[in-house]
Amino acid sequence: MSYEPGSLECRLLIDAKHHLEHALASLSSLPQSDHIQRQLKAVHQQLEGMHDLKRKQPLHSPV
Repeated sequence: MSYEPGSLECRLLIDAKHHLEHALASLSSLPQSDHIQRQLKAVHQQLEGMHDLKRKQPLHSPV
């Protein structure tokens, strides 16, 4: 079952997270990429936090 985003902002956040996940998968086989992987994971967590905030907003919120 695919996930249907509630707004354009959610779609953009979901896409950004997927791109980071793809980058992390690519980097996982490269030596000495641990630091970059940690940074990308931190960015992914920030995007997840932003997405959580968007999901909690009412559908017709002006913000």
